[in-house]
Amino acid sequence: MVKVKSSRIESIDILRGLVMVLMALDHTRDFFHLGSSIFGPTDLQTTTPSLFFTRFITHYCAPVFVFLAGTSAFLYGSKKTKQELFKFLFSRGLWLILLEIVLNNLLWQFNLGYNLIVLQVIWAIGLSMVLLSLIIFLNDKLILILGIILVGFHNLLDNITMEGNNLESILWYILHQRAGITFDSNFAIRFAYPILPWLGLMVLGYYFGRLYLKSFNADRRKKWLAVLGIGALVLFIILRTINLYGNLTPWEYQKNNIYTFLSFINVTKYPPSLDFILITIGPSLLFLYAIENVKNKITDFLLVFGRVPLFYYFLHVLVLHVLAVLSVLLLSDGWEDLESLSPFAMAEYGYPLYLVYAIWIVVITLLYFPSKKYMTYKANNKDKWWLSYL
Repeated sequence: MVKVKSSRIESIDILRGLVMVLMALDHTRDFFHLGSSIFGPTDLQTTTPSLFFTRFITHYCAPVFVFLAGTSAFLYGSKKTKQELFKFLFSRGLWLILLEIVLNNLLWQFNLGYNLIVLQVIWAIGLSMVLLSLIIFLNDKLILILGIILVGFHNLLDNITMEGNNLESILWYILHQRAGITFDSNFAIRFAYPILPWLGLMVLGYYFGRLYLKSFNADRRKKWLAVLGIGALVLFIILRTINLYGNLTPWEYQKNNIYTFLSFINVTKYPPSLDFILITIGPSLLFLYAIENVKNKITDFLLVFGRVPLFYYFLHVLVLHVLAVLSVLLLSDGWEDLESLSPFAMAEYGYPLYLVYAIWIVVITLLYFPSKKYMTYKANNKDKWWLSYL
């Protein structure tokens, strides 16, 4: 067994690895679940509790990853000058935006024509990093205040909507409104991840990173993790109970208690509402509290994915998409039934939910081995600067 030496903080990588594994479940459902393009998993009129919770647990992926990206930026910057950190964040952010446009769209759609560009989470992280590269020059209090304002008050902007392809509308789509623009019949852009709350979350993650400095007392850190985690959940319950602010749509009484509860936790992701962030980040902080001194085979398994997240992300999309195309070909009469190589092609030929879980487990198991090899290579070649961008 190859020993991998690393100065990285294991609990953070374990949490990141966990949400990366859960992310693959959501994408496996996208590609393989019967009717995934027809019925929304959080639409209470058509969903089932099992399908709803399959989607709900994957809500943790994007906010935790964005939050921890900010934390990692702080920890990286604690060993560098502000100018060096600025250069790294700015260049890495631009690199992620390029990867989103060129590579991620290709992997999701298998469309060499690039007539539809969907700007998803990699785009949001990249653009947020570019902006964070400037924010780091503010003093600490202003950074904290900015993060709180962006996360806590962006829902005040929910009623502002734009239409059309003018510059003002496009800027608003980038900032806060999930929308798309069509330039002609052959080219369109979809802004799937409006960045204001994502930027706020990354900024808060950056400020949060000071809890993991070597000079910060471990017992004091755990107390803060507990207080912040519980506090976020309590605030979520209060805001959701009041039902006046914190989410784009209020909860409503449903046909039974189970569906009423689903309505209560059915929070908005695009863009992520305050309630969405509270119910995802709160338990994640409690997970960090609980996992800090835990080391076993499960944490070692999750650690691998948490240390090579970008490599794993693109690899898992490619593998799932190839398997989905092969599945359609096996279940259909041939290529003529494969109307699109994009995700959701399994809408007619897909599988029930329990088989989606089985496919997910198989794919995660397969991806563990190349991910571990890359993790080892990356850890043993820290002198290669370009590895920090992958």
